[in-house]
Amino acid sequence: MEVWFSLLAGLFFAAAVYLILSKHLIRTLLGIVLLGNAVNLTLLVAGRLTREVPPIIAEGAERLPETAANPLPQALILTAIVISFSLFAFLLVLAYRSYKVLGTDDTDKMRFAEPVDEPAPPKGY
Repeated sequence: MEVWFSLLAGLFFAAAVYLILSKHLIRTLLGIVLLGNAVNLTLLVAGRLTREVPPIIAEGAERLPETAANPLPQALILTAIVISFSLFAFLLVLAYRSYKVLGTDDTDKMRFAEPVDEPAPPKGY
């Protein structure tokens, strides 16, 4: 089962990179969301997917049994979900605002929105 989830995470990573390299902002945003989900799935697979033994240390034992799921990746995933959602919300508002100001979501056309008459920044110091 973990092999299939590992392959799925790899597929998510590949699709996310493809979408992030797109010229359109909406596809880039969807790629960032997909990348966050791929990282979460990778963390989940790293913590083992077994349900045989809950991650509770039994009375008298000093550590978790070998067949227990690791609770640390699960806690990291909860934190990552909150962070990725807040990043997506910020980027969505930023993309909406740039679309309203520039009238396009194509990044090549956004380059032409730069003023022509301004001098170039210094090339060295």
